[in-house]
Amino acid sequence: MTDSMRGGNLAQTNTVFGRRKVAPRVCVADGKKHLRAFLTDILEDFGFVTSECAKADDLEEILMAHLPDIVVIGVSVDGIEAGRILETLVRREFGGKVLAIGARESIIVRAVRQVGEEYGLAMLPPLTTPFAAGALRERVGKLLPEDPVPRPAVHVAEALHAGWLELWYQPKIDARTLVRSGAEALVRMRHPTWGVVPPAYFVPEGDDPCFRRLSEFVIDRAIEDWHYLLRKQTPTDVSINLPASFLRNYQAVRELCQRIPAHPAFGGLLIEVKSAEVIDNLNVLVDVAREIRLRNIAVSIDDVGAEWPALMGLETFPFAELKVDRQFVTGCANDRLKQTVCRSIIELARGYGVRVVAEGIETRADFVAANEMGFDLVQGYLFGKPTALKKFARSALIQPVLAPK
Repeated sequence: MTDSMRGGNLAQTNTVFGRRKVAPRVCVADGKKHLRAFLTDILEDFGFVTSECAKADDLEEILMAHLPDIVVIGVSVDGIEAGRILETLVRREFGGKVLAIGARESIIVRAVRQVGEEYGLAMLPPLTTPFAAGALRERVGKLLPEDPVPRPAVHVAEALHAGWLELWYQPKIDARTLVRSGAEALVRMRHPTWGVVPPAYFVPEGDDPCFRRLSEFVIDRAIEDWHYLLRKQTPTDVSINLPASFLRNYQAVRELCQRIPAHPAFGGLLIEVKSAEVIDNLNVLVDVAREIRLRNIAVSIDDVGAEWPALMGLETFPFAELKVDRQFVTGCANDRLKQTVCRSIIELARGYGVRVVAEGIETRADFVAANEMGFDLVQGYLFGKPTALKKFARSALIQPVLAPK
């Protein structure tokens, strides 16, 4: 492979992999760690596959290994690193785009663009600080693919073997105090070609033999992530999603109980199982839920909706919570039918003495309605979308939660 091929040719062609468009790649070159983290978080949300460069000496290796379509340069005060970065890009015949970010009216920012253009680099209009995420998107938007990732993107067995899977976390919020009260772990794939891939594109059907391996990955990673959050001084009660088929497997449940941390700060593991699966396996799951509660594991019934009457009249109810399906929560502020379903499920939960969660809170009006109806916890984009582990830990350190605006 020639030097020019190792450069940014991906940015100049309508590159495909098989029949799928290749997700764009970006390298964030900045000496300040918090600025790199800020920029990579935004760019990953846009759909980029990201890499980071803390100093000019590391850039050449990143150009060869990651083949970025765009290099974002955080222009330092003295400009020395920016100059060396440009030198490296020219030497490697980088064919992608270059975006400089720096202080408004900065002479160095203008100089970086001028020098880059003189040496034949494709310089984007510089971005001055402070800026909004939308301004950054305007600069790099043309590099984003227009088509969504097709299904399936990749088989989960390949993702498990390659180490592409990770857990993202969405906070659960106490509806009365607005204090963060745990988080739900949601599996994501960080594919080297297509970037962050949502679960709809790779989670197998319940009868797939790889589902057991995926479930074990989720358990192990959630416990590993809990220890990470503890080290970062943000201990968080974690809930994970597992299929009923996993809990029907006696050996799998036994091994799960053995994985539970004995640390005194561990508040327990919450397993969310879809209501349809719980109802179809009610007798078995009642027994399992009762047994594992003694091992600091609880079961939550997820996506409870119109089928809620099937949960009535149980002599024993060992489940920890009911989560109302988002289709009955989102827009409930102006929909009496949705409110009726929500109130019925809340009444059912109160009768069993368990908490009830509203998922899918996206507006202040829906939050107010959920609060007035008596939900214990709320969850949704109004309070935070799912984010990668490190970003979730940073956000937890800043402030538990902000009152919705």
